[in-house]
Amino acid sequence: MTETTENVTWLTQEAYDRLKAERDHLAGAGRTEIAKKIEAARDEGDLRENGGYHAAKEEQGKQEVRIRQLTQLLESAKVGEAPADNGVVAPGMVVTVDLGGEEMRFLLGSREVSDASLDVYSEKSPLGAAINGHQAGDSTSYQAPSGRQVAVKILSAKPYTG
Repeated sequence: MTETTENVTWLTQEAYDRLKAERDHLAGAGRTEIAKKIEAARDEGDLRENGGYHAAKEEQGKQEVRIRQLTQLLESAKVGEAPADNGVVAPGMVVTVDLGGEEMRFLLGSREVSDASLDVYSEKSPLGAAINGHQAGDSTSYQAPSGRQVAVKILSAKPYTG
């Protein structure tokens, strides 16, 4: 099977290790914990009117979805060093752009790599695709979902360090 870049997520070793640890916990101790919650709620009696039981079952479903997401992400991840600090926009870079007078700073890549303090844009998004491969100082444009052309100037691109 050939690997396509469309389904590959770039991750630092630290991000990969963090996500793998989360998946391993959820698939091991996390499953045991939720099973105990369900069993304790089941022992309370009538399941039709047992809010604790239904909440635990819902939590279990969400946990299983997260395990599947993490497993898929880890299987398709490309683990490596942060991109070179050469000002060229690539996945794993924190990019600052000027969108018609409005400055915007974000991580180009996967939200799994970043903390919540930084917006994340996929390299497959219209903005991400337009700037990927360009460097600081370049100007380009992309077509917004509304259909209008948006001019963008790349102000800086630095590797995300966490």
